[in-house]
Amino acid sequence: MTEDDDKLFDVLRQGASEADEQEEENPFVLSDQHIEDILEALHSGYDDVVIQKIADLSPAEAADLLEKASEEDRELLLTRHAVAFSAETYSELDPHLQNQMLSKMPPRYVAAIISELDSDDALSLVESLDEDLRKSVIHNLSASTRLALVEGLSYPEYSAGRLMQREFVAIPQFWTVGKTIDYLRAASEDLPDYFYDIFVITPTYRVVGEIPLSRIIRARRSEKIDHLKLEDIHPVPATMNQEEVAQMFRREDITSAPVVDEEDRLIGMITIDDVVDVIDEEAQEDMLHLSGVGESDLYHAVISTASSRFRWLFINLFTAMLAATVISLFSGTIEKLVALAVLMPVVAGMGGNAGTQALAVAVRSLATNELSRVNERRVLLKEVGVGAINGLLFAVMIGVTAGLWFQNPMLGCVIGAAMIINLITAGFFGAFIPIVLDRIGADPAVASSVFLTTMTDIVGFFAFLGLATIFLI
Repeated sequence: MTEDDDKLFDVLRQGASEADEQEEENPFVLSDQHIEDILEALHSGYDDVVIQKIADLSPAEAADLLEKASEEDRELLLTRHAVAFSAETYSELDPHLQNQMLSKMPPRYVAAIISELDSDDALSLVESLDEDLRKSVIHNLSASTRLALVEGLSYPEYSAGRLMQREFVAIPQFWTVGKTIDYLRAASEDLPDYFYDIFVITPTYRVVGEIPLSRIIRARRSEKIDHLKLEDIHPVPATMNQEEVAQMFRREDITSAPVVDEEDRLIGMITIDDVVDVIDEEAQEDMLHLSGVGESDLYHAVISTASSRFRWLFINLFTAMLAATVISLFSGTIEKLVALAVLMPVVAGMGGNAGTQALAVAVRSLATNELSRVNERRVLLKEVGVGAINGLLFAVMIGVTAGLWFQNPMLGCVIGAAMIINLITAGFFGAFIPIVLDRIGADPAVASSVFLTTMTDIVGFFAFLGLATIFLI
């Protein structure tokens, strides 16, 4: 054994030992130590070690490696060991990073990656490409794959047509269980990697039922498929929004659903793993929008990130100036009683936080259709009640504290009253603003926080300083 072989063996053994320790802690996360080991082997020129370690990773873990590596290390990994990464790895990447990496590859190589993916993952990957690269890549695909992708891109963005996979299992209603099982075995290479239901169709490809695999397995070979099928099917129009698809899956507790075209012909299916991704994406999107960030910009350049955030911060600056205008109306009152300047942030901060709580619940409820015209009045009254109760409790606490701190009982009463008013206002507008925005067709997650902050600041400052002007000056 040479000295280099000894070093290679030591690196592999050390990495395996540390990986085992990490699996005991959290088997679902690629550890930082594991990433550092791979990068160290990369820099040391141990290509066999790098290839072996990448081969041991799942597609999601390999994507973690590429996402967390520096830009230089990422380029080095792809330059030396692109073939070590499976096609599924690229489908797991952040879309911006995915586009960035694939744009540096020859279109023929990108086309080869796409050809290995399921139709839904292939379409998702093609969507992320710049238009010029997309055209070049599609040109290098086989005629059948090209046709499927072009047709998929013709459906609206975020629709079931973009989400579905074209690989599915459909059988005539006059078959028996035995014939079905024989078909599944004979055509195994042409079937989807994972499927949960078999769709029963007419000669014109209209879905008339579906059968869970569990029913097929338990039935006799002579049993007619028509007798086993579930007639309570859930066909999804190809133009249906993916959020509505996710809501249907959650409400009906289903694992897959057929996708149909305008003439109700079966053209694809959506499975639960696709829906989980949609739910995750929508949740992240709403969370980012509430913060004033349009999309995750972790992998964007500094200038583009600053530019995208500037617009939202500019709007916030404008609303902050409105609150400052309210304060300026009471500048004389503040000059006479400096304690007001000390306590103003308390009133505004509590109102903002209370409003954000109500806002988060309202936006989430609207997204899941739990909040509608039928119960919106009840929800508004509840949030007002919650604001009143918490306002009274915190009014006592801050009132006593402020009165003792500044030796002024009336000041304690004023800030207590302002706290009650502002928390009631926060509760009301935290629910009311998203409802109004949703009714006029705007996305409540995008614009609600700015309007809410403006309302709680203005009402909070006006109530506190106005009461102080009346009772303290």
